Amino acid sequence: MDDHPLHQRIEGLSDEEERLYAEAGAGGGLSVADRERLQAIKVELDQCFDLLHQREARRAAGLDPEEAKVRPATVVEHYQQ
Repeated sequence: MDDHPLHQRIEGLSDEEERLYAEAGAGGGLSVADRERLQAIKVELDQCFDLLHQREARRAAGLDPEEAKVRPATVVEHYQQ
């Protein structure tokens, strides 16, 4: 697998996130469901970016990028920035 599907997923999640914020900014605010969805999007985006970075690092090290795995939210949400 190349990274294209991963990039597409990131783009789709980002588009959904932008749409939710735009709807909230139009005066409606965010419902509880919208806030929960935004949190889920944030976590999934973090997981996608982490997987992409793993794949790039494995590729750069001459290793198989297919062996990169999605890490749990409990891992990717606690990285130091």
